[in-house]
Amino acid sequence: MTWRELRSRQFWSAMLAELLGTLLLVTAVLGASVPGPEEIPGGPLYPAVAVGAVIVALGHCFGEISGAQVNPAVTLSLLATRRLDVLRALVYVAAQCLGACLGASALYLALPVRTTADHFVNRVPAELNAGQALGVEVLCTFQMVFTVFSVEDQRRRESPEPGNLAIGLAHTAGVMIGARFSGASMNPARSLGPAIVTGFWENHWVYWIGPVLGALLAGVSHEFFFARSASRHKLVACLTCKDIDIVETASMTGSSLSTVTQSALRAKQATKQEGN
Repeated sequence: MTWRELRSRQFWSAMLAELLGTLLLVTAVLGASVPGPEEIPGGPLYPAVAVGAVIVALGHCFGEISGAQVNPAVTLSLLATRRLDVLRALVYVAAQCLGACLGASALYLALPVRTTADHFVNRVPAELNAGQALGVEVLCTFQMVFTVFSVEDQRRRESPEPGNLAIGLAHTAGVMIGARFSGASMNPARSLGPAIVTGFWENHWVYWIGPVLGALLAGVSHEFFFARSASRHKLVACLTCKDIDIVETASMTGSSLSTVTQSALRAKQATKQEGN
């Protein structure tokens, strides 16, 4: 299966979508964060609106190709809840980090004044310590990723909710909440690209641990406590690496687990026979 997936065009299209999507996301956020010619800072409003708008656009452009995750924290939360396989998750994270580096580098070279690079990096304000900034990153990322999982749950039930808009607004809310206290990265790749370009690594760990921890808490809490298919059996199946789709189907249909398991086995056998 792994070899077939590596040879498929869809797999590499999804990888390129994540790379290009993260590149566009980073350039949009960094471009909105840099002061204009008058050197008047725009505050958190400009990057908040920019990140929300670009997330909505990327969802329409790449949502059907790769899911438009464009964030290692989101990808790892999908991996932890077994919505994504290990190979695809690793490739997505690598593509996202590379796209962020390319986006930050392109904008850095395009700007006429190199001092604007100071506005690229996420940094802990002097009034706060790293632990406080970490808490802000966890909180902001939690609400954003919880929205992502909620939207995906509604899409699986063919809900007409405008999901891309909800995810974009969650990003905007996160920046409005946390920009003054931690930079509101919510995205390790967004912090990694500018850090590599500028060489500024102070408290960089905050912008990996915070978003990843917040994303994992959001994904696990939604999938196993708040989702329509949430159940104790689903949590046990995830922890024991069993087929989580079977348990989820049983929870949503109200059928017994053994009945759904037998139906799934018959379907797999029929598929094998058709393949032979």
